[in-house]
Amino acid sequence: MEMKDERSEFLCVHQDTVNKVYQDMPDDEILYDLAELFKVFGDTTRIKILYALFECEMCVCDIAQLLGVTQTAVSHQLRVLKANKLVKFRKEGKNAFYSLSDEHVTKIIAQGMEHICE
Repeated sequence: MEMKDERSEFLCVHQDTVNKVYQDMPDDEILYDLAELFKVFGDTTRIKILYALFECEMCVCDIAQLLGVTQTAVSHQLRVLKANKLVKFRKEGKNAFYSLSDEHVTKIIAQGMEHICE
């Protein structure tokens, strides 16, 4: 099917393709949530924390030392990461040790690194 737009250019629309993709397209709310998740990855400090936790489980003090930032700054970023289900923690006495929440997060970090290092 050919359609004409306002600039008098002809567009070739493959309606079968459009219909198939439209049918498989998630609801706007799900796509909004996905966009919000990817925004979390848009902060360098959060990426550094995720990468550190990709390597091993760490406490706030260790992450702060590694990144050269305050424990308060790390705690704030960990709250954001935890709220988005990217990290989890376990208590050991008074210390909380953080790690990536699951294999999905590990894969996201690994694939991101692989993509930019190509």
